[in-house]
Amino acid sequence: MDRAEKIDSIMKRRGFLWRSSEIYGGISGFYDYGHIGTLIKRKFENLWRHFFLGLNPMFFEISPSTIMPEEVFKASGHLEHFTDPIVRCKKCDFVERADQILENILHEKFEGLSKEELNEIIKKHKIRCPKCGGELEEVSEMNLMFPIEIGPFKKVRGYLRPETAQGAYVNFTKEFNALRKRLPIGLAVIGKAFRNEISPRGGVYRLREFTQAELQIFFDPDEINDHEDWESVKDLNMIVLLAGSEDAKEVSCEEMVEDIRLPKFYVYYMASVYKFYTEVLGYPKDSVRFRELSEDEKSFYNKLHWDLEVKLETLGGFKELCGVHYRYDHDLSSHEKMSGESQKVFLNEKKFIPHVIEISFGIDRNIYALIDFFYDERDGKSVLKLPFKVSPFDCAVFPLVKRDGLDERAIEIYKNLSGHFDCYYDDSGSIGRRYARQDEIGTPICITVDYDTLKDNTVTLRDRDTANQIRVKIGDLSATISKIIQRGKF
Repeated sequence: MDRAEKIDSIMKRRGFLWRSSEIYGGISGFYDYGHIGTLIKRKFENLWRHFFLGLNPMFFEISPSTIMPEEVFKASGHLEHFTDPIVRCKKCDFVERADQILENILHEKFEGLSKEELNEIIKKHKIRCPKCGGELEEVSEMNLMFPIEIGPFKKVRGYLRPETAQGAYVNFTKEFNALRKRLPIGLAVIGKAFRNEISPRGGVYRLREFTQAELQIFFDPDEINDHEDWESVKDLNMIVLLAGSEDAKEVSCEEMVEDIRLPKFYVYYMASVYKFYTEVLGYPKDSVRFRELSEDEKSFYNKLHWDLEVKLETLGGFKELCGVHYRYDHDLSSHEKMSGESQKVFLNEKKFIPHVIEISFGIDRNIYALIDFFYDERDGKSVLKLPFKVSPFDCAVFPLVKRDGLDERAIEIYKNLSGHFDCYYDDSGSIGRRYARQDEIGTPICITVDYDTLKDNTVTLRDRDTANQIRVKIGDLSATISKIIQRGKF
């Protein structure tokens, strides 16, 4: 098996995630999390909350509805612009994104081209159906939102939200007033979003139902060239790839402002995202970069758009995991126009509509990225060297054997530890098999109760990443585990 197949096998066997409703064949773009995947996902989300809401005392999480009325998406532009170019085969009815067909055949990028431009390229190169060789219809556009009807008789048209962001925008004025009319404020949402992708591929990398973690930062546009905490990031070096360039380079945040001409307020949050990946999650710096999107690639509402990408082996290189967007006042102005409700604030002796910096994470693709990047092997066996803070369990407790009082002592230790740590108990199979099971799911510390435990009240602590072992007194267990988890290494 290659790396991707090995990872897929572990995800299914150990309870990470798999295609939803698989007993009925499943539908592309929908996945279910098992017990291990749910634990990792929850820990990642909590790390995200702690880090990003900790950037400012005026940043808070809210929980808007996933179903919103049609007017919301008329105002935001999703009804008009949230489309993909689609093409159908006249012979076999095969349907695919037009730009994807061209990319697969011509090995170039065609994202962002109009349907007219795509039609011209298809005619010029005499592109045929990749399935049957049949003639292709004219390129059309398909809206990616899921429509729903609300109510029994006089139905109201609504949509499953294609992003969590609109929930923050339609609630902005209420939150602004509740937060004592100050800026900047940040409204974060962690929740489901839905996009009716034409042909989702790449497993959990591109889904029809997925979880986003987004932070909308509302601020006075006159202050975009400053940030109160700028000194803490100005000397941070990041690897960046400019639009139109083939070579990434390392630059400081100060150089991003002076040479690339980005505003300080925006670069500060780019730096924050970079630190989250390199310092909190522990990705090596040479595997993380920011890529600037070209005008053709950017969403219609973004004035600036840089994607944080991580190099992932099973997906063939750098892949987007997070975006930092400057949406200026597009959303609030559009909602003011559509609803008739003023979105202006009076602050700093002036009246204005706030601008927005958005930090947007796809949680599911981030979970897969962690599994892909930190997968390793030792002596022919799989080891998932996850960052300790996102490992499903902090530790696992084993009795060496299920007799002679070792199992009772192990259960006692497990119960004491489980009040403080995410702890797992296992007494099934040989000790070697139990170690291997925990290595595969990423548990950093295994604790073994053996016959010496009954003599001197010590246990064996085993390191997941090296298989090295130390003896620790039972009375020191909690403090020792806390130190190991906190520093992120054994």
